[in-house]
Amino acid sequence: MHLKTVCIALSMLVALAACATHTRNQARDTTFVVVRHAEKASDDPKDPSLNAPGTARARALASHFATTPLSVAYATAFKRTQQNAAPAALASGIDVTTYDAARASGEFVAELRRKHAHGTILVVGHSNTVPEIVAALCSCAVAPLGDADYGDLYEVRIDHNGRATLTERTY
Repeated sequence: MHLKTVCIALSMLVALAACATHTRNQARDTTFVVVRHAEKASDDPKDPSLNAPGTARARALASHFATTPLSVAYATAFKRTQQNAAPAALASGIDVTTYDAARASGEFVAELRRKHAHGTILVVGHSNTVPEIVAALCSCAVAPLGDADYGDLYEVRIDHNGRATLTERTY
């Protein structure tokens, strides 16, 4: 075998090992996707459902997980959050787990991080809870949401070393 061939083969093996290590470490990462419920109807002043644009937005959220299925989905007990989480949970073959909207965000996030060491976790909340949940997950500042803010998606990736990275986008 020529020295050049040996060098190429060794280079390829090193590259493959690096990819395998990256893939293994990525599999140990945890991704929290936190959203506010989508647009709500005016059918019930205390517990409204999603309206037509809100239902379409919930379906759009489900398509966000087409290539990365959810490990678990959380939503408060309100109809609008349950309806927002349901399409994504259904597409991933899981149920929606209900959490208490009045629970302190820090306590809720501590439980989430304790229970979910890897995978992709969806949390659907409200304009007054989403920024606090995201801030607790990433240990960073998050701007408040207004009453008309729908479609913001916060992705907090926590790597195998415990470092959090926040990415914001819309859906």
